[in-house]
Amino acid sequence: MNFFAQQEHARRQTRKLVVLFALAVLAIVAAVNAVVALAWSWTQTGAVFGIRDWPRGFFATNTGVTLALIGVGTLIEMLNLRDGGDAVAKMAGGRQVPPSSTDLLERRLLNVVEEMAIASGIAVPRVYLLDRETAINAFAAGYNPDEAVVAVTRGALTRLTRDELQGVIGHEFSHILNGDMRLNIRLIGLLAGLQMIAGFGRHLIDFGSHSWSGREERRKQGSLRVVLVLTGFGMLVVGYIGVFFGRVIKAAVSRQREFLADASAVQFTRNADGLGNALRKIAGLSRSIQPGSRIEHPSAEQLSHLFLGAASGSLAAGWLATHPPVEERLRRIYGRSMTPLDAAEMPAPAARQETLPDIPYEATGFAAASVMERPRLGDPAVLPADVDAALRQPQSACDIVHALLLEQGAARAAQLATLSPARARMAEYLADKIAGLPQSARLPLLDLAMPALRELDAARRAQLLASVAGLIAADRRVTLVEFVIQTVLARRLSPRAARPVPVRHHDLSGIRDACRVLLSMVVHLASAGGDAGARFAAGAARLPQAGLSSELALPVAELGFPRVNEALEQVHRLAPLAKPLLIKALLAAAGEPLPPQAADLLRAICAAIEAPVPEAVSASYPRFHWKS
Repeated sequence: MNFFAQQEHARRQTRKLVVLFALAVLAIVAAVNAVVALAWSWTQTGAVFGIRDWPRGFFATNTGVTLALIGVGTLIEMLNLRDGGDAVAKMAGGRQVPPSSTDLLERRLLNVVEEMAIASGIAVPRVYLLDRETAINAFAAGYNPDEAVVAVTRGALTRLTRDELQGVIGHEFSHILNGDMRLNIRLIGLLAGLQMIAGFGRHLIDFGSHSWSGREERRKQGSLRVVLVLTGFGMLVVGYIGVFFGRVIKAAVSRQREFLADASAVQFTRNADGLGNALRKIAGLSRSIQPGSRIEHPSAEQLSHLFLGAASGSLAAGWLATHPPVEERLRRIYGRSMTPLDAAEMPAPAARQETLPDIPYEATGFAAASVMERPRLGDPAVLPADVDAALRQPQSACDIVHALLLEQGAARAAQLATLSPARARMAEYLADKIAGLPQSARLPLLDLAMPALRELDAARRAQLLASVAGLIAADRRVTLVEFVIQTVLARRLSPRAARPVPVRHHDLSGIRDACRVLLSMVVHLASAGGDAGARFAAGAARLPQAGLSSELALPVAELGFPRVNEALEQVHRLAPLAKPLLIKALLAAAGEPLPPQAADLLRAICAAIEAPVPEAVSASYPRFHWKS
């Protein structure tokens, strides 16, 4: 299976289908103009094409009203979904799984999500459970990776093995990393906008057919009433036709993204049987439930394009199918036809199973088929029980952040003085526990703490960011670790974290200085033996658009915190397809083997610009095990 060929094909098809959606809106505008024109002409002249000179601004007004209706409908729906992934998950009847859950099935789900997040270098998403859904299904939703959620049905927990669940979560993470989530939410809004045309037509019919008082008034207003009824009927028909074709396009977009997500999930996990067997179980379950991924919630149809499998039996085939046939998806994964599998509910796991070291936090790339087959890149880092417990609660997760920032000697004393006595004691206690972990294991702890940190309200988030700034300023210097932690927290917890960022730069030529700043930072961290010039040249050679071939690395003294932040802001507004070019250039400048400090910096840069962490960076971090 050629994963990258599948991904590129799906991307090309998706771009075509999005253009079709825009054309559908234009077609609706034209149809509404035609309907109103015919109704007006007939009432004024008694003939369908009797008018040659239309009232001034006639068609412009019709067009404006139509676009306004679509826009208002879309805006209302988008406002309803302004909380992003959380709003969508609740809309589907989801219940958030607390990070501190001790339920064994929920704990296993959280572990799988956490290891995928660490491996991909994104914030651990919130996890929701659809308790009333017994079929096998899941979805990811949100506007960006920093506020994404992953929702899973109860049936997926009880019917899938851990490897199969990992394949399903890998599929959903591919939606997060491939930028599908924002597109999916926009499709919900656009369909709501198209629905407004039909709703407005229904209101015109009701208003026009209303029995007005007085015979004389009814006679005078007769023509207007006919126009309203005819126009309303026409808009009702056009609106529903538009909704139908909008759903057809939505379904086609969804089908292409599912092929892309399947290919990416197998690529991520290096295990075709994970997702493959989950789909085979959906096929097996379809013998008793049609389909085996059916969602019973009333919002299932509206959210159908988000799910792993077809959410409704009525949409399981034809133009309105939001998902390709399971058989076709299996053929693309395995290269041949596969038989369905039994999807009976499995016994609940024993308590000891989830505390043994065979349930790791993977930070070396996405896991393979089984523990024995996973790459062994050195001894795993054992996560102390106290640290693991602290990561699960909001306040103690803040203490973990404080602990990660503590230095040694007099600097630590100055830092602890900025905290309250209770928080200072807890931070110092956790810092001593974390000290036994490898240096490269520190930053993944921040990823693990994110679900608990997101439970903080706006005031407590601001307080945490302020305390972080105080700890960093205590010794009047900014270390690499401090810069990385502050950058990641600001991107994920600041008030603007969930807001979509507009694209302002379509290629690297418009952010030349930002490229030079980031390349210089990596070069100074990775250089040894006076090879900074060669490393900078190696990175600049990967960025011909930026025109840095004749430049040198900036001196360390010119890489102040404000300038670096400004560079990250510019790169954040770079077109998505241009970001990988910069990341590859930064990797080239860092060289091989990748120094731990450079790996931390690249991880922070990827978090700041909402880009997935490259495999070379993920592979530099150790595996985490629980202490059994």
